[in-house]
Amino acid sequence: MKQEALIESILDLNSTNVWNLTEQDIKKAWDEEKSEGSFATSEDKLLNIIRLSFDVVHYNPSDPREKAKYENGEWVTFQHCNEKKGWVAVRKKYITRLSDLSYENIRHITAATLLELIDRNFGGGWDSIALSMKDIILSSFDISTTTLPASRIHAPGGTLERKVAQGFEVLEIAKGTWVEAIFAKKKEPLAKIRLNEDKYDEEGNLRKSSSKMMMDDDEDLPEENEQGNYDDDDDMDNSPDDGQMDEMYYSSISEGVKSRDDQDDEEFAGLSIEDGEE
Repeated sequence: MKQEALIESILDLNSTNVWNLTEQDIKKAWDEEKSEGSFATSEDKLLNIIRLSFDVVHYNPSDPREKAKYENGEWVTFQHCNEKKGWVAVRKKYITRLSDLSYENIRHITAATLLELIDRNFGGGWDSIALSMKDIILSSFDISTTTLPASRIHAPGGTLERKVAQGFEVLEIAKGTWVEAIFAKKKEPLAKIRLNEDKYDEEGNLRKSSSKMMMDDDEDLPEENEQGNYDDDDDMDNSPDDGQMDEMYYSSISEGVKSRDDQDDEEFAGLSIEDGEE
């Protein structure tokens, strides 16, 4: 476990591996890298990551009161890369009660540790936990409960036996002649799905090939002129001007009148005034 916790460089620190490190691991990696020229630009970012799992304070060792407070063995101290900024003291954040849990650290505790925290919560059981805290717990653990008479809780083939066989940890809380059993099991981590993942590199920057493709797509679009219209030579050539529109309009009117005259002629074809007089 110790080998997994070590990192080759403090610059490799991230929101995942910081939970596996100790104060001494942080100090050692920090001291090895702080003299590097590029380290100064990453210092603030690294301290923000360290704060996820550690208490971080800045102090002045020249002040006797601060020196006595942070150099008493409870904290591990190291110097900023810029000596004018003073020193940094770090101390591991330990989860000792349910209120210490967060969406970040809940993923880094075991089911046994969680049930121990619940047991310390005044022995009230699952229903005594605040709804907001339940949401945090359920984000990383499968939880189920059952309440049975004490004489039946350990019955062969019962719920408790089946849950334990499925890999659940169990906490039993006595409530008079009844027992509440709380079952907890760590959820499998879900793979994160990122849309258009291939368009970006590991640092979140747009890849050159994707950038070029986007530029090519923009070139295919018609250009917008000052009046907010799009210029398209083909469309402009094919669209009629005002004179052509007038000519088309009058032509259609003339055709309509002509066709109507033709219909009238056909209706009266074969008739003559003389025939009508007879």
